[in-house]
Amino acid sequence: MTRGHVRILSPEGAIAPTGTWSLGARAGDFVFVAGMRGIDPKTNRLLDGDEARVRGAFANMRSIAASAGAGLSDCVRLVVYVTDMARLRPLVNKVQEELWAGGPYPPRTIVQVSSLNQDDIVEVEGTFYAPAKG
Repeated sequence: MTRGHVRILSPEGAIAPTGTWSLGARAGDFVFVAGMRGIDPKTNRLLDGDEARVRGAFANMRSIAASAGAGLSDCVRLVVYVTDMARLRPLVNKVQEELWAGGPYPPRTIVQVSSLNQDDIVEVEGTFYAPAKG
């Protein structure tokens, strides 16, 4: 779906938005992925366990970016929201180390918030640079 010069991303097999928002958008050479949480795209239910939710959030972000031709190496900025910095930051770091194979890592902001939608524990949003083809 296109809205002006912005193409809205809603790939098949992705999670279903829980409200009035899109999963992502491509604007020129940039891909913006909305905050993704640890939701199983097959069931649209939260995954069980802290690490599974962190991994799921990154996997959902990666999937939306990939639908617009962007990979993790194209990530230019991450924002991570967690509900418990002491407990979840080490898990976020662990997952990032694995996904980015030890670096280099994109710039990241990590913020502790009091709550997230559906009482989730983590949300990850990303901005990617992936030049439009043609």
